[in-house]
Amino acid sequence: MSIKKAPIARSGSAPPIRYFTLESANKALTLVKRVTQDIVAEHSHMMRLRDDWTELENSVAKAGSVAAMRDEIERRISRLNDLREELSEIGCELKDWKTGLVDFPAMHEGRPVWLCWKPGEDEITHWHEISEGFAGRKPIPDAFGG
Repeated sequence: MSIKKAPIARSGSAPPIRYFTLESANKALTLVKRVTQDIVAEHSHMMRLRDDWTELENSVAKAGSVAAMRDEIERRISRLNDLREELSEIGCELKDWKTGLVDFPAMHEGRPVWLCWKPGEDEITHWHEISEGFAGRKPIPDAFGG
């Protein structure tokens, strides 16, 4: 059982990466916020189920109880993957299941970068280089883009 992560690079017949402007990424946030809220809640619930399943599996539990819980975990993993796919269809990428951190591909000074948003922020106010993670977040300057 594992949650599948979307690849950063796309190849083959996959559609080209959609680059967001700051304005278009902020417009997409209405839907992104709803999806990430569901992701964070589902992930939290799934992790509790996984912990309960591990405890149950190590006890003298009935095999049916363990199997039923495993099936529920698998359903939740499937739901999480569907939600991640919704974000991918929007054009952004989920970076953290637990917190709901999302990056939007963008261009800045002629190179690809990430616009970075996390739940609790009203709009996108930070960005970072492709090679940097959340720790590399910088405030978006007035002259962003290009």
